[in-house]
Amino acid sequence: MTEGNFVDYVKIFVSSGKGGKGSTHLHREKFIEKGGPDGGDGGRGGHVFLVGNKGLWTLFHLKFARHIKAGHGGDGGGDRSTGADGDDKFIEVPLGTVVKDKETGETLFEITEHGEKQILSRGGKGGLGNWHFRSSTNQTPRYAQPGLPGVEMDVILELKVLADVGLVGFPNAGKSTLLSVLTSAKPKIADYPFTTLKPNLGIVAYRDFQSFVIADIPGIIEGAAEGKGLGHYFLRHIERNSTLLFLVPVDTPDIKAEYDILVNELTKYNPEMLDKERLLVISKCDMLDDELKAELKVELDVAFKDTPYMFISSVAQQGLSELKDKLWKMLND
Repeated sequence: MTEGNFVDYVKIFVSSGKGGKGSTHLHREKFIEKGGPDGGDGGRGGHVFLVGNKGLWTLFHLKFARHIKAGHGGDGGGDRSTGADGDDKFIEVPLGTVVKDKETGETLFEITEHGEKQILSRGGKGGLGNWHFRSSTNQTPRYAQPGLPGVEMDVILELKVLADVGLVGFPNAGKSTLLSVLTSAKPKIADYPFTTLKPNLGIVAYRDFQSFVIADIPGIIEGAAEGKGLGHYFLRHIERNSTLLFLVPVDTPDIKAEYDILVNELTKYNPEMLDKERLLVISKCDMLDDELKAELKVELDVAFKDTPYMFISSVAQQGLSELKDKLWKMLND
């Protein structure tokens, strides 16, 4: 999926249908000159539903469909016939979609299951026909209820990527390169920061036809939790990953300091991030010989007593099988 087609934020206007009006019909037929009231009820207006679809990965299909309206209910008729219900509208969205009221910013609900259906805008109720208002003192009521109006609202749809593993690191840490060698994804790769501006997803093929999903989250910078750079825009995608893979290049001046900044930014954004499984991966290790790697390992053993770490090289294809094994074990323990 190209970066331009990955849409994870849209604003849409939805309008449910208004209810049909009740009928004021009075029964008439041959030899029955003054029959009683027999006006039927109006049909309800159409609802607007959101439906989860695991086959979708983006909100791109809604990028140009900004106004979504359900059908109006039909009016009631004679012989107590009820008007037709308005046509419902079903909006399919990817799993992980969060729905917010644009006016208040309040989160209305989230779609996380395939086939999950939620009413976004409820259709207006149809009005009652005059048959309901007959009485012993008013045998021919010539009035009926109008239908209730539909509900109009502006909503924001935000996609939080659902993936098993999220790649976390500074810009230019090599996340896109790692994704490209682990999966069939073809992210944009270049030697400048913020090459990746939208999350890229890839499926890692594992043994016995098993697989898991990995997401390349755009680079985090210090101050991202306060919204610096595109901080909030990036960080929300990490909330849904069950395992976080921290990627730090081996040529970083201070690996522990860089890792701590990344963890700190995640914690400031959402403290629940600390509950996720974490793995530190030192990338670009083809730059080290065995002696330098042994020296670095001594330092890392002291600095990362409670955090598992491993060495890889995406370009030289070193340590990738061990990385897959480690991730699979973390996801399935």
